[in-house]
Amino acid sequence: MTRTQWAAITAVVLALLFAGTSAVIAAGRDGAGDDGASPAPPTAGSADAGFARDMAVHHQQAVEMSFIVRDVTDDEDVRRLAYDIANTQANQRGMMLGWLDMWGLPKVEAGREPMSWMTQGSGSGSDSGSGHQGMDMDHGGSGHGEHRARDGSLMPGMATKTELAQLRAARGKQAEILYLQLMTDHHKGGVSMAQGCVQMCAVAPEKALAEGMVAAQQSEMDLMADLLEARGAKPRPTG
Repeated sequence: MTRTQWAAITAVVLALLFAGTSAVIAAGRDGAGDDGASPAPPTAGSADAGFARDMAVHHQQAVEMSFIVRDVTDDEDVRRLAYDIANTQANQRGMMLGWLDMWGLPKVEAGREPMSWMTQGSGSGSDSGSGHQGMDMDHGGSGHGEHRARDGSLMPGMATKTELAQLRAARGKQAEILYLQLMTDHHKGGVSMAQGCVQMCAVAPEKALAEGMVAAQQSEMDLMADLLEARGAKPRPTG
Protein backbone atom coordinates (compact mmCIF):
# COMPACT_ATOMS: atom_id res chain seq x y z
CA MET A 1 0.00 0.00 0.00
CA THR A 2 1.44 3.37 -0.99
CA ARG A 3 0.53 6.95 -0.14
CA THR A 4 -0.22 7.49 -3.82
CA GLN A 5 -2.81 4.69 -3.85
CA TRP A 6 -4.57 6.02 -0.77
CA ALA A 7 -4.46 9.56 -2.13
CA ALA A 8 -6.09 8.40 -5.37
CA ILE A 9 -8.85 6.52 -3.55
CA THR A 10 -9.44 9.44 -1.17
CA ALA A 11 -9.67 11.89 -4.05
CA VAL A 12 -12.29 9.76 -5.80
CA VAL A 13 -14.29 9.33 -2.59
CA LEU A 14 -14.25 13.05 -1.76
CA ALA A 15 -15.22 13.99 -5.29
CA LEU A 16 -18.06 11.47 -5.24
CA LEU A 17 -19.37 12.73 -1.91
CA PHE A 18 -19.27 16.33 -3.14
CA ALA A 19 -20.99 15.44 -6.39
CA GLY A 20 -23.57 13.37 -4.55
CA THR A 21 -24.46 16.18 -2.17
CA SER A 22 -25.00 18.48 -5.13
CA ALA A 23 -27.04 15.76 -6.83
CA VAL A 24 -29.50 15.54 -3.93
CA ILE A 25 -30.27 19.22 -4.39
CA ALA A 26 -30.37 19.02 -8.17
CA ALA A 27 -32.53 15.90 -8.34
CA GLY A 28 -35.47 17.82 -6.98
CA ARG A 29 -35.43 20.26 -9.89
CA ASP A 30 -33.87 18.17 -12.67
CA GLY A 31 -35.66 18.59 -15.97
CA ALA A 32 -37.69 21.65 -14.92
CA GLY A 33 -38.87 23.69 -17.88
CA ASP A 34 -38.24 27.37 -18.55
CA ASP A 35 -41.46 28.21 -16.72
CA GLY A 36 -40.13 26.53 -13.58
CA ALA A 37 -42.69 23.72 -13.72
CA SER A 38 -41.51 20.45 -12.19
CA PRO A 39 -41.28 17.40 -14.47
CA ALA A 40 -43.22 14.24 -13.76
CA PRO A 41 -41.29 12.22 -11.15
CA PRO A 42 -40.11 8.68 -11.95
CA THR A 43 -42.69 5.94 -11.57
CA ALA A 44 -42.31 2.92 -9.29
CA GLY A 45 -41.31 0.69 -12.21
CA SER A 46 -38.75 3.06 -13.73
CA ALA A 47 -35.03 2.37 -13.84
CA ASP A 48 -34.49 5.46 -11.68
CA ALA A 49 -36.67 4.12 -8.87
CA GLY A 50 -35.47 0.54 -9.24
CA PHE A 51 -31.82 1.53 -9.08
CA ALA A 52 -32.39 3.73 -6.03
CA ARG A 53 -34.24 0.93 -4.19
CA ASP A 54 -31.87 -1.89 -5.09
CA MET A 55 -28.62 0.01 -4.67
CA ALA A 56 -29.76 1.26 -1.26
CA VAL A 57 -30.11 -2.38 -0.17
CA HIS A 58 -26.81 -3.31 -1.86
CA HIS A 59 -25.01 -0.45 -0.10
CA GLN A 60 -26.45 -1.37 3.29
CA GLN A 61 -24.70 -4.74 3.18
CA ALA A 62 -21.38 -3.12 2.22
CA VAL A 63 -21.70 -0.86 5.27
CA GLU A 64 -22.50 -3.87 7.45
CA MET A 65 -19.50 -5.89 6.22
CA SER A 66 -17.20 -2.92 6.67
CA PHE A 67 -18.21 -2.45 10.29
CA ILE A 68 -17.79 -6.18 10.92
CA VAL A 69 -14.20 -6.26 9.66
CA ARG A 70 -13.26 -3.15 11.63
CA ASP A 71 -14.12 -5.09 14.78
CA VAL A 72 -12.13 -8.22 13.95
CA THR A 73 -8.80 -6.89 12.66
CA ASP A 74 -6.19 -4.38 13.78
CA ASP A 75 -4.72 -3.91 10.29
CA GLU A 76 -4.79 -0.18 9.56
CA ASP A 77 -4.90 -0.52 5.76
CA VAL A 78 -8.00 -2.72 5.84
CA ARG A 79 -9.64 -0.69 8.61
CA ARG A 80 -9.07 2.53 6.66
CA LEU A 81 -10.54 1.04 3.50
CA ALA A 82 -13.52 -0.32 5.45
CA TYR A 83 -14.14 3.12 6.97
CA ASP A 84 -14.01 4.80 3.57
CA ILE A 85 -16.44 2.28 2.05
CA ALA A 86 -18.85 2.48 5.00
CA ASN A 87 -18.81 6.28 5.04
CA THR A 88 -19.23 6.68 1.28
CA GLN A 89 -21.92 4.06 0.81
CA ALA A 90 -23.94 5.15 3.84
CA ASN A 91 -23.91 8.69 2.42
CA GLN A 92 -25.00 7.50 -1.03
CA ARG A 93 -27.69 5.27 0.47
CA GLY A 94 -29.15 8.29 2.23
CA MET A 95 -29.24 10.18 -1.07
CA MET A 96 -31.08 7.40 -2.88
CA LEU A 97 -33.63 6.92 -0.11
CA GLY A 98 -34.10 10.69 -0.08
CA TRP A 99 -34.85 10.65 -3.81
CA LEU A 100 -37.49 7.96 -3.32
CA ASP A 101 -39.11 10.10 -0.61
CA MET A 102 -38.97 13.15 -2.88
CA TRP A 103 -40.58 11.17 -5.72
CA GLY A 104 -43.30 9.84 -3.39
CA LEU A 105 -42.25 6.23 -3.99
CA PRO A 106 -41.90 3.34 -1.51
CA LYS A 107 -38.44 2.27 -0.40
CA VAL A 108 -39.56 -1.37 -0.53
CA GLU A 109 -42.10 -2.61 -3.05
CA ALA A 110 -43.78 -5.97 -2.46
CA GLY A 111 -44.16 -8.18 -5.50
CA ARG A 112 -41.37 -6.58 -7.53
CA GLU A 113 -38.26 -8.73 -7.96
CA PRO A 114 -34.88 -7.14 -7.24
CA MET A 115 -33.07 -6.10 -10.44
CA SER A 116 -36.24 -6.31 -12.56
CA TRP A 117 -35.58 -2.75 -13.75
CA MET A 118 -32.41 -3.99 -15.46
CA THR A 119 -34.29 -6.46 -17.64
CA GLN A 120 -37.12 -4.18 -18.79
CA GLY A 121 -35.63 -0.92 -20.03
CA SER A 122 -37.53 1.99 -18.53
CA GLY A 123 -37.04 5.65 -17.85
CA SER A 124 -38.41 8.46 -15.69
CA GLY A 125 -42.19 8.54 -15.68
CA SER A 126 -42.66 5.13 -17.30
CA ASP A 127 -43.15 1.56 -16.13
CA SER A 128 -42.89 0.00 -19.55
CA GLY A 129 -39.88 1.50 -21.24
CA SER A 130 -38.58 4.52 -23.08
CA GLY A 131 -36.52 3.15 -25.91
CA HIS A 132 -34.03 1.18 -23.80
CA GLN A 133 -33.51 -2.51 -24.30
CA GLY A 134 -32.76 -3.39 -20.70
CA MET A 135 -29.87 -5.44 -19.32
CA ASP A 136 -29.23 -9.17 -19.59
CA MET A 137 -28.56 -10.52 -16.11
CA ASP A 138 -28.48 -14.23 -16.97
CA HIS A 139 -24.86 -14.65 -18.07
CA GLY A 140 -21.78 -15.51 -16.06
CA GLY A 141 -18.82 -13.19 -15.83
CA SER A 142 -18.17 -9.73 -14.40
CA GLY A 143 -18.94 -7.50 -17.35
CA HIS A 144 -21.72 -4.98 -17.80
CA GLY A 145 -24.93 -6.54 -16.53
CA GLU A 146 -23.40 -10.00 -16.32
CA HIS A 147 -22.54 -10.55 -12.65
CA ARG A 148 -24.80 -13.39 -11.51
CA ALA A 149 -26.42 -13.51 -8.07
CA ARG A 150 -25.17 -16.57 -6.20
CA ASP A 151 -27.43 -19.01 -4.35
CA GLY A 152 -28.69 -17.39 -1.18
CA SER A 153 -27.75 -13.82 -2.11
CA LEU A 154 -30.42 -11.24 -2.82
CA MET A 155 -28.67 -9.47 -5.70
CA PRO A 156 -25.47 -9.84 -7.76
CA GLY A 157 -22.37 -9.46 -5.62
CA MET A 158 -24.15 -9.61 -2.29
CA ALA A 159 -22.84 -11.98 0.37
CA THR A 160 -24.98 -14.82 1.66
CA LYS A 161 -26.00 -15.18 5.30
CA THR A 162 -23.46 -17.98 5.62
CA GLU A 163 -20.66 -15.77 4.30
CA LEU A 164 -21.62 -12.95 6.68
CA ALA A 165 -21.49 -15.42 9.57
CA GLN A 166 -18.06 -16.59 8.42
CA LEU A 167 -16.84 -12.98 8.34
CA ARG A 168 -18.12 -12.35 11.87
CA ALA A 169 -16.36 -15.48 13.12
CA ALA A 170 -13.03 -14.79 11.38
CA ARG A 171 -10.17 -12.88 12.95
CA GLY A 172 -7.02 -11.13 11.80
CA LYS A 173 -5.59 -12.03 8.41
CA GLN A 174 -8.34 -14.57 7.73
CA ALA A 175 -10.97 -11.87 8.25
CA GLU A 176 -9.06 -9.40 6.09
CA ILE A 177 -8.85 -11.81 3.16
CA LEU A 178 -12.50 -12.84 3.40
CA TYR A 179 -13.65 -9.21 3.65
CA LEU A 180 -11.55 -8.17 0.65
CA GLN A 181 -12.86 -11.09 -1.41
CA LEU A 182 -16.48 -10.51 -0.42
CA MET A 183 -16.21 -6.78 -1.01
CA THR A 184 -14.60 -7.31 -4.41
CA ASP A 185 -17.58 -9.48 -5.39
CA HIS A 186 -19.88 -6.84 -3.92
CA HIS A 187 -18.25 -4.08 -5.97
CA LYS A 188 -18.47 -6.13 -9.17
CA GLY A 189 -22.21 -6.45 -8.67
CA GLY A 190 -22.48 -2.78 -7.72
CA VAL A 191 -20.55 -1.64 -10.79
CA SER A 192 -22.84 -3.71 -13.03
CA MET A 193 -25.91 -2.11 -11.44
CA ALA A 194 -24.46 1.40 -11.67
CA GLN A 195 -23.57 0.87 -15.33
CA GLY A 196 -27.18 -0.17 -15.88
CA CYS A 197 -28.37 3.11 -14.38
CA VAL A 198 -25.92 5.10 -16.49
CA GLN A 199 -27.50 3.51 -19.56
CA MET A 200 -31.13 3.46 -18.47
CA CYS A 201 -31.87 6.09 -15.81
CA ALA A 202 -33.51 9.33 -16.90
CA VAL A 203 -32.77 11.64 -13.93
CA ALA A 204 -29.48 13.36 -14.74
CA PRO A 205 -28.16 13.71 -11.15
CA GLU A 206 -28.83 10.02 -10.51
CA LYS A 207 -26.98 9.05 -13.69
CA ALA A 208 -24.07 11.26 -12.57
CA LEU A 209 -23.99 9.59 -9.16
CA ALA A 210 -24.01 6.16 -10.84
CA GLU A 211 -21.08 7.18 -13.04
CA GLY A 212 -19.19 8.22 -9.93
CA MET A 213 -19.96 4.89 -8.27
CA VAL A 214 -18.46 3.03 -11.22
CA ALA A 215 -15.22 5.03 -11.06
CA ALA A 216 -14.87 4.81 -7.28
CA GLN A 217 -15.66 1.11 -6.97
CA GLN A 218 -13.36 0.16 -9.84
CA SER A 219 -10.54 2.06 -8.11
CA GLU A 220 -11.32 0.30 -4.84
CA MET A 221 -11.27 -3.09 -6.58
CA ASP A 222 -7.75 -2.34 -7.83
CA LEU A 223 -6.73 -1.44 -4.30
CA MET A 224 -8.34 -4.58 -2.86
CA ALA A 225 -6.50 -6.74 -5.39
CA ASP A 226 -3.22 -5.24 -4.14
CA LEU A 227 -4.21 -5.83 -0.51
CA LEU A 228 -5.11 -9.44 -1.28
CA GLU A 229 -1.83 -10.00 -3.10
CA ALA A 230 0.05 -8.66 -0.07
CA ARG A 231 -1.70 -11.35 1.97
CA GLY A 232 -0.96 -14.15 -0.47
CA ALA A 233 -4.52 -14.29 -1.78
CA LYS A 234 -6.56 -13.35 -4.84
CA PRO A 235 -10.13 -12.28 -5.64
CA ARG A 236 -12.51 -15.21 -5.95
CA PRO A 237 -13.32 -16.50 -9.45
CA THR A 238 -16.47 -14.98 -10.89
CA GLY A 239 -19.11 -17.07 -12.53
